[in-house]
Amino acid sequence: MAFKNVFTETVGVKLPIICGAMYPCSNPELVAAASEGGAIGIIQPLSLTYVWGYEFAAGLQYIRRLTKKPVGLNILLESSSKLYEKKMMGYVEEALKADIRFFITALGNPARLVEMVKPYGGIVYHDVTERKWAEKAMQAGVDGFICVNKRAGGHAGRLAPEELFREISSLNKPLVMAGGVSSPDDFRRALDMGYSAVQMGTRFIATTECKASREYKEAIVNANEKDIVLTERVTGIPLAVINTPYVQKMGTKAGLLARFLLRHRLTKKWMRMWYGVTALHDFKRIVKNEGSTKDFWQAGKSVEHIESVLSVKEVLDSFAANLPDQELVEK
Repeated sequence: MAFKNVFTETVGVKLPIICGAMYPCSNPELVAAASEGGAIGIIQPLSLTYVWGYEFAAGLQYIRRLTKKPVGLNILLESSSKLYEKKMMGYVEEALKADIRFFITALGNPARLVEMVKPYGGIVYHDVTERKWAEKAMQAGVDGFICVNKRAGGHAGRLAPEELFREISSLNKPLVMAGGVSSPDDFRRALDMGYSAVQMGTRFIATTECKASREYKEAIVNANEKDIVLTERVTGIPLAVINTPYVQKMGTKAGLLARFLLRHRLTKKWMRMWYGVTALHDFKRIVKNEGSTKDFWQAGKSVEHIESVLSVKEVLDSFAANLPDQELVEK
């Protein structure tokens, strides 16, 4: 079943569903399965290269062998490092060569990326948690917004899905609900609310195509939304994780010195860099079950409705069966 609205028509997919970019869980097989099933899978560059061991261009070619349908690329923009920025823009150039035309940006100013991809027919959606960030991205020429709400996994927002929609909808761009969607009923409510599509992460971790460890998937299936807590101990910024015994032992607040360094304008970027490098290593070991004793399992409150590990096709077929009977007409 194909569903036509502004999102599916411009992105070129049958279902208004994004398999969100996840570090470290976005293995190539998961990305391709989501696209092959009628949604769109998003490539996370560090997952592809650092976690799953592909040279970037070769990884894109592998995904293209698995599916000829549209896939997207996620680019994190904020960095004071020119080397990092050059690396990210190199990924964009390789993606354009691989006929990738959908891009999701986060954090910094997307203007340069928009300028790069627009001549090729590229479409750019930007992650936002509140209106002020959406207004800034509008000035850069983005095509839509990924609205990250307080039910999301990873670095969640602070607003409920309904609040975030009311705050941003007057900008008249397609909005994607990110956070709190894992069941066909969640999906239908998001569309009825006025969102053009949904982005899911946690639901796709608990699939057979995702190469996350069995322990991680079981933790998602066994958790409910009250088990999701925010911790500052992983990245220095509140991160939504499952409240495992390890998380309880470590606590969820950064130490006094760390909090001071994270808030001071002269030291915060270095602290975030240190946290980031440490987290990259830890998450890689955890998701691949490489003898790590740290159970930092990122997940959102959508765990509430995840009762089993399914194939990506089973997930998408169940969602497709709950689409509105009539086309959603959007201006």
